[in-house]
Amino acid sequence: MDMHFFARLLASWLLLVCPMTWAKVVGTNSAPAPLSSERIAAMPEPSQAAWKTYFERSLQAKAADQAALKAELSALKLSEATPPPKGRNAELPLGKPLAWYSSAEGLRVADCVISFQTPTGGWGKNMEMTKAPRAPGQHFATENNNPHPSINDNDVHPSDRWSYVGTFDNDATITQLRFLANTVAALDKGRREAYQAAFVRGLKYVLAAQYPNGGYPQVYPLMGGYHDAITLNDGAMVGILSFLQEVSIGAGNFEWVPAPLREQAAAAEARGIHCLLACQIRDGGKLTVWCQQHDLFTLQPAPARNYEMPSECAAESAQIVRFLMGLKPRRQDVSEAVHAAIAWYSKTALHDVAVQSNNGDRTLVQSPGGEPLWARCYEIGSQRPIFGDRDKSIHDDLNDISVERRKGYSWYGPYGASILAQYAKWRVSP
Repeated sequence: MDMHFFARLLASWLLLVCPMTWAKVVGTNSAPAPLSSERIAAMPEPSQAAWKTYFERSLQAKAADQAALKAELSALKLSEATPPPKGRNAELPLGKPLAWYSSAEGLRVADCVISFQTPTGGWGKNMEMTKAPRAPGQHFATENNNPHPSINDNDVHPSDRWSYVGTFDNDATITQLRFLANTVAALDKGRREAYQAAFVRGLKYVLAAQYPNGGYPQVYPLMGGYHDAITLNDGAMVGILSFLQEVSIGAGNFEWVPAPLREQAAAAEARGIHCLLACQIRDGGKLTVWCQQHDLFTLQPAPARNYEMPSECAAESAQIVRFLMGLKPRRQDVSEAVHAAIAWYSKTALHDVAVQSNNGDRTLVQSPGGEPLWARCYEIGSQRPIFGDRDKSIHDDLNDISVERRKGYSWYGPYGASILAQYAKWRVSP
C-alpha cells in the first residue's frame, strides 16, 4: 500500500474521531475585573472620592432593594421569593397610536410595568410585564443563570440569586421608560401623576447608574463580574445615550419632562459621549473601533462571558458609529472617530464569502460575488477574525469552536454595510 495514501487515510480518521485535537487555539480569554474597594484604593487619589461615593451608593441601593423584598416575604411568611413570569422587553408595545396609551388596555399594561419597577428605580430583564402585575413576594428578576456553566466561568452569578435586579441588558429599563413616557404624554395632567412619578424615578435611576467617567455598567446596583464593565454589547450604552438625548431636547413624547431633569439628561449624555470617544481602540497608534465592553477604570477592551474576549468588534461598533453620525452639531472629535471607524470597516470587510447554515450549525463558505461580511470580533493587532468558546479558548477559525457556540452566536454578519452607506451621505452633508 502507498505509505502516503495510508498517512492521509489515518489523518482523516483522526480528524473524524477527535477533531478538537487539531484545533488551533490562538489564546485564552481572561477574567473580568469588577469595581471594588481595592481597585478604587489603587487609583490616583484625586479620582478616588467620586468612585468611592458611587460604589457606596450602589451598595446602599442593592441593600434597599433586598430589604424591600425581604419585608414582603416576611409579611407573607414566605422563606423564598416566587419567580416572576418570563418574557421579552419587545413585548411592550412602543409604536401604538398615542391614544392607545390612555385607553383601558394601555393603562392596564402601564400599571403592570410600574409594578415591576425595583425600589431603586430600574427593571429586570426577560420578564413578562403585559399580562399581570407583579405579585407581592415575587422576585424583581427572573432566573438568568447561564445554562452552560463551566469551570472558571465568567458568567457565574451570585449565589444569593440576586442577578440583573435593575439592568440595561436586552433593552431593559429604557424600554419601560419609553413606554411610560408614552403613557404620560397621552394623559391629561390630572391623570398622569402615578405614571409620571414612576418615569421620573426611573430617569433618576439612569442618572445614578452612570459612572463618574461617563460610562454605564450592564447592571445597577452593581452585580460584580463582567457586568461592571462599560457595556457596549447589544447596544446597551448607545441605547441609554439615545434615550438621554431625546429626553434632553424634549423630543416626541418626552416634551413634558421637567426642565431640570432634561438638563441633567443633557449633561449625562455629554459625559457618555466623552467616554465613548475615550474608549475607541488605538491599534498600532491608529483609532479603529470599539470592544463589546471596556474596563470601567482603564477604558481598555475587557472580557465578558467566556467566549467574549477583548477584541475589535464590528457588530457593536456599527451601532456606535451610527449614533455618532446622528449627533448635531457636528464636532471635530466625533468626526475623527467616525472617519477612523469607517476606514477600519473598509479594511476588514470580507469578500466572496457567505455564512452557510446546516441544521443551525453555521460555517463560512466561499461565495464569489456575495455581499461583504464582517466577523463580529477581530484580534487587536493582527485584525484577523477570532472566535471564543465556552472553555475560554480563542480560535482563528469558526470551525474549531464547539457546535453549540457556532449555533448560538452571530460570529459573522453584514455589520458594516448600512453604516458605510450612511457614511457616504454623512460625509457630504452639512
